[in-house]
Amino acid sequence: MIDIDDINEAWGWAGLYAVEVLGANAFGNLILRDDGGSYWRLRPQDLCCEPVAASRAAFDALAYDQAFLNDWYMPEVVRLAETVLGPLPQGRSYCLRIPSALGGRYRRDNLAIAPLPALIRFAGDGARQFGIAPRRH
Repeated sequence: MIDIDDINEAWGWAGLYAVEVLGANAFGNLILRDDGGSYWRLRPQDLCCEPVAASRAAFDALAYDQAFLNDWYMPEVVRLAETVLGPLPQGRSYCLRIPSALGGRYRRDNLAIAPLPALIRFAGDGARQFGIAPRRH
């Protein structure tokens, strides 16, 4: 898994001070809890890290939100990535060579595997440099 300090270093500029990683998906998306009790989703492919729930109750409700769950598990693109690239080695995630925020698409020729810490740093640096600010709840 990734170190919380790496996440805060890469995304602190966006107002995130993470204290816990609650989950990760195959594309390096993370669910994080911050020091104020809000829950964030970091989406490296979108160069995005933003709040998804302001409280534990609101976060728990996401477990019943089918649109959120489908977006989180990304079943179609994970199947494509597994077919093209094979299974993930420990500590690595599927990713887009060109992030979707910069016009990249979920296609065979745009898929790659990267170390999760490098992916998180790349996304945070890219979002900051391109001025992609997080939405607030």
